[in-house]
Amino acid sequence: MLSWKRALRPVAALLLAACATLTPSVAAQADSATESAVDSAPHSGWNNYSCKPSAAHPRPVVLVHGTLGNSVDNWLALAPYLVNRGYCVFSLDYGQLPGVPLFYGLGPIDKSAEQLDTYVDKVLTATGASKADLVGHSQGGLMPRYYLKFLGGADKVNALVGLGPDNHGTTLSGFAKLLPYFPGAEDLLNAATPGLADQVAGSAFLTKLNAGGDTVPGVRYTVIASRYDEVVTPYRTAYLEGPNVRNVLLQDLCAVDLSEHLAIGLFDRIAFHEVANALDPAHATPTNCASVFS
Repeated sequence: MLSWKRALRPVAALLLAACATLTPSVAAQADSATESAVDSAPHSGWNNYSCKPSAAHPRPVVLVHGTLGNSVDNWLALAPYLVNRGYCVFSLDYGQLPGVPLFYGLGPIDKSAEQLDTYVDKVLTATGASKADLVGHSQGGLMPRYYLKFLGGADKVNALVGLGPDNHGTTLSGFAKLLPYFPGAEDLLNAATPGLADQVAGSAFLTKLNAGGDTVPGVRYTVIASRYDEVVTPYRTAYLEGPNVRNVLLQDLCAVDLSEHLAIGLFDRIAFHEVANALDPAHATPTNCASVFS
């Protein structure tokens, strides 16, 4: 028999999704003071290369999708959430496999990090900023660490925020739990998917990445995890150790937040509020259950 918490997770997910749908008008009123920050932008969407960072938010935000995700679907809620708060927001596709459309993040992670390197340079050139902030979901919180550690990314990045990142690996059975949400994705597991192999706990990639410490100097790290993550297990393996690290458990902020691995990145406004705090810690406000209305 399912525990009451497991039984309520779908209900909680629907409630959070409803909040994400119903609260834009409330958020728009609350954010009216920040509208001037994006006056230079011709529209309110993201990937707007004419957007210039404001004094209040001087760094562009680059969103890094997770395994099987892409630059649009992963960010339909978080990207506008941040744009409405005055950020210049960008997202990329990475880890494409030949002949596999829509499902990305499947190529070798070190090569994906090279794609991130190129993309961050593109964003910095377009915006005129000297550094960017990175926000990643799942593999998108893990892969940038390779960029920071081995490709010189620490000189171009101020902060990395991970939403349910598998920083110390997971299992193929963990990934398999996501397959029902991605029709057709099961066939991919039967093909060559080095991006998945790199994320398996104990892989050569993870051994290299985590040798000598989880972090690099000069970058602020935030990890936002959920107790109900069914991919990153135990959920504490998402956490990082080192200076300038803040590990956050969603249920410490709102005990009734039942978000699992996908929800934390797709529509959980409690997690989004904590992302905003991580991007601008000098003006952070308390995150709690009422943050779904912020």
